[in-house]
Amino acid sequence: MNCLAAESGFDSLGGGTEGMEADLSKVETLGGGTKYDICASTATKRIVSGVERVGSVSRGGLCHSFTPDGRCVSLFKTLYTNACSHECNYCRNASTCEKPGKKYSYTPQELSDITMRLYKGNYIEGLFLSSGTGGDENETMEKIIETAQILRTKHSFQGYMHLKILPGASKEHIRQAMELADRVSINLEAPSKNYLSEMSPTKDYIKDIILRQRYIKELSHKIRLPAGQTTQLVVGSAGETDKEIFQKILYEYNEIGLKRAYYSVFTPLDGTGFSDREKQPLWREHRLYQMDWLYRVYDLPRKEIELAFNEYGFLPDTDPKMAIARQTLDTAIDPNTADYDELIRIPGIGPRSAERIITVRGQGKITRSRDLQSLGVRINRAKPFLEINGWRDTNLMRWLT
Repeated sequence: MNCLAAESGFDSLGGGTEGMEADLSKVETLGGGTKYDICASTATKRIVSGVERVGSVSRGGLCHSFTPDGRCVSLFKTLYTNACSHECNYCRNASTCEKPGKKYSYTPQELSDITMRLYKGNYIEGLFLSSGTGGDENETMEKIIETAQILRTKHSFQGYMHLKILPGASKEHIRQAMELADRVSINLEAPSKNYLSEMSPTKDYIKDIILRQRYIKELSHKIRLPAGQTTQLVVGSAGETDKEIFQKILYEYNEIGLKRAYYSVFTPLDGTGFSDREKQPLWREHRLYQMDWLYRVYDLPRKEIELAFNEYGFLPDTDPKMAIARQTLDTAIDPNTADYDELIRIPGIGPRSAERIITVRGQGKITRSRDLQSLGVRINRAKPFLEINGWRDTNLMRWLT
């Protein structure tokens, strides 16, 4: 979005650039304010119909562009305002930041107009709307909701919409947001009350965040939220371990009904309370996503996944599935006789390739590694754990990969 604002000057959004200098700065600042908000999954089950509308959604999700480190920068990702009353020690928009930038806020009409101009210019397919609290979280939530209402009613916009719920927002505002959005989210930020108190002393972990997540779960029994609710954690700013994060995410999936979690590694920013703290490596974020995938998609039990953590509760910079396999797969597995649960535990074999193996072997025996490779198996990772047609790999790759 910053690139769009900086390079295009809105030339193709209808009209010229005259009088757009203030808007350009606002869009660039508020768009840049969502840099650490992750939105890589935007699939929604909502189906749209009729011709008197603008926009649509896809069951398979929206088209995205990604940064080199894998972050999603698609949709119109923006803050409603970068003014905030909270004292988050990792955030440049915090009220206590020593180097605050210029504060901007949209009006609902202004933001909805910009969104439609971007959509009609074929730049975006939907809206990801977050915000600082402004002076009061409920007043700001009202403006966020009004923006969404203008898009849905005045413009008949039926594209994808993700709305952030502000900590402490009223149950009524949450209900209204859910009626308009495909997905809503409130950032968990930390795995426990104590960690959040250090990261953001003005937020009440239970009242402002967990209770609001429970409101969303409760209301979802009456209001259809096509893409569910998500959350996000800041990883490593307060010294929390990966295991503590994992244990909290188990609660989120099982008790809150979370659709999925996102992880953003901590990066110190000048002027913030945590500016002197150590930057966390990006691979830590990547390993947490792999751990999350093993639980959410592979459906591996908690005790098995915990084998991937070291004695200090952290994930080392190695594939957690490989680490688990080395500790649990004592004998080579024959892909011709293994069941689904055995197959998906082999590195290099995922749910789809496991299903393909079971389907194909019903038509004939698997006799070569290339047979598995043609089914989508990453054979170099899988071979050390397999026995194919009486033959098994005897090299050291099983332990060194």
